[in-house]
Amino acid sequence: MMQKFIIPNIDNIPSRASIQGQDAKHIFKVLRLSPGDPIEVTNGDGTDYKARIAAVSPGNIEVDIIDGHDSLTESALHITLCSGMLKDKKMDLVIKHVTQLGIHQWIPFFCERSIPTPDAKRIKNRHQRWETIAVESLKQCRRSRLPQILTPLSFENLLDHAEAYDLKIAFWEKATQKLDTLTRNSSPLKVIILIGPEGGLSETEIEIAQKKGFLSYSLGPRILRAETAAISSCTLIQHILGDI
Repeated sequence: MMQKFIIPNIDNIPSRASIQGQDAKHIFKVLRLSPGDPIEVTNGDGTDYKARIAAVSPGNIEVDIIDGHDSLTESALHITLCSGMLKDKKMDLVIKHVTQLGIHQWIPFFCERSIPTPDAKRIKNRHQRWETIAVESLKQCRRSRLPQILTPLSFENLLDHAEAYDLKIAFWEKATQKLDTLTRNSSPLKVIILIGPEGGLSETEIEIAQKKGFLSYSLGPRILRAETAAISSCTLIQHILGDI
């Protein structure tokens, strides 16, 4: 299977573009592609392109963009996942897997039971790491749309951000409503999913979210780890609404 690479801001077809950095080294040293070899690229915004290698060097690969088309793997179901802040490795795991599943946007947030707020430099470093993980996951699963990753928000700002969604779901361990009450919608939906940190969302936070239009649902009788709940919730919503 042809490997996919990201080239942002492809404006014209035909055109010539460059792949640099680690991807260029991978093409040159590992894949050993040569001028004339086909290569598949994406702009990270839902469009795939057929291309051919034009010139190779260890740090720069020139490619000719031949043709473009909307991705066949991206969903019309727009899912935004909001994850309460966890420790580094757990957040890395979440963004890795939900990118593979096909979410459109990921919003980490701080709340009563999340980890203490890091300083600005640490938040910036973590955000850069999450973006790197998302890019690698996109290439691994051959997606064409890179999920938007917001810098962590406060719980209050998160709820303000959630105004424009068709369906708002908060998964909470004390909720009694089951997901089988949801039905498929024939038209594309914008769905926002709210998952708390370790220890879950507080009752006060759930009450505030419900006043903002969130419906609280259960993920079953067993208590899931926060990172497991985040990944499982996306999969279940995709299945129920017809994306899997």
